[in-house]
Amino acid sequence: MTRARTTTIIIHAAAWLLFVSFPIIFINQRNNSLNSFYGNNAWTYIRFCLLYMGIFYFNAYYLFPKLYFNKKYLLYGISIMALLVLISMIKPFDQLMRLNRKPRGPAPMYKPHLQDVVTKTPLPQTKDRNRDYFFDINSLFIFLMVIGIGIALRTIKEWQLTEKRAILAEAEKANAELSFLKAQINPHFLYNTLNNIYTLCITRNEKAAESILRLSHIMRYVTDEAEADFVPLKGELDCIDDFIALQKIRLGKKVTLIYEVHGNAEGHQISPLILMTFIENVFKYGLSNHIETTIVIKIRIEAKLISFFAQNTIFENRNPNERKGLGISNTRQRLEHLYPGKYKLEIADKDNLFTVSLQLVS
Repeated sequence: MTRARTTTIIIHAAAWLLFVSFPIIFINQRNNSLNSFYGNNAWTYIRFCLLYMGIFYFNAYYLFPKLYFNKKYLLYGISIMALLVLISMIKPFDQLMRLNRKPRGPAPMYKPHLQDVVTKTPLPQTKDRNRDYFFDINSLFIFLMVIGIGIALRTIKEWQLTEKRAILAEAEKANAELSFLKAQINPHFLYNTLNNIYTLCITRNEKAAESILRLSHIMRYVTDEAEADFVPLKGELDCIDDFIALQKIRLGKKVTLIYEVHGNAEGHQISPLILMTFIENVFKYGLSNHIETTIVIKIRIEAKLISFFAQNTIFENRNPNERKGLGISNTRQRLEHLYPGKYKLEIADKDNLFTVSLQLVS
């Protein structure tokens, strides 16, 4: 804010310095000196500059925003006409240019010849009424220029403010949407995990205590760290490890799990739970108690790229629309908000395989 205000002041100062320099050039183009700017002449020059400066700021910062923007067009037009009448009466440019008019000296003596001495009847002198008043077109031109520049600058400023408000409103809307999406993802994720632990407790599985500890790690991550737009990739991978460890407890002998992570996660960041939606769907829709199936989850970390691959078998008794549920739709929206132009998501559903491939530029 301070930098923008300073820039505006510098621009105004430079523009007015250029404006006040032109009269000096015009007035002294013959004299090559500043002798014209003494006494009353200096006041005439100062009055010329202050008058147009006052008109500029009065129109740009009061008349135009207070009247025109509030749709008081008639009152604004009357105000401009009043200023125009004032300029036409004062004639600031004509008064300023008089500083450059040198007084005429006495006429040279003329000695008539004898033959030129003729008795003539003097012609009656008529008064030229047109010389009493004339329209100063230069003052009018400068007035219109000052008014036009003030209107243009004020319009640009209002347009910039409107655009800034729109950008802020869009950002607030995006933040609200992201918060809403996270609020939908987190309860769904915790609900499924709690169901798994409940099953362990019912069967008195010895791994129930370990599962509760892993769940506490996941809940701490979801409630504390996952509120940010981006988190360290290592924390996301730890959460995925805990989740997959919980899922392994309920996997039967007919399920083969391939889970691989390649690369160094240090120094990378990722949007929290952006991968968890796909991993959760793999276990939710890719398991069967009667048919052998394979679940593949691979994460590769490169210098500026994070690649994710997940694949599971499609079972005929599953509704295709069920697999494309709320979680994937929300994840697409989050990717649009957080990785605009920096992600590639491909989802394939063929040959009895449901495949997800995601690439994120980190």
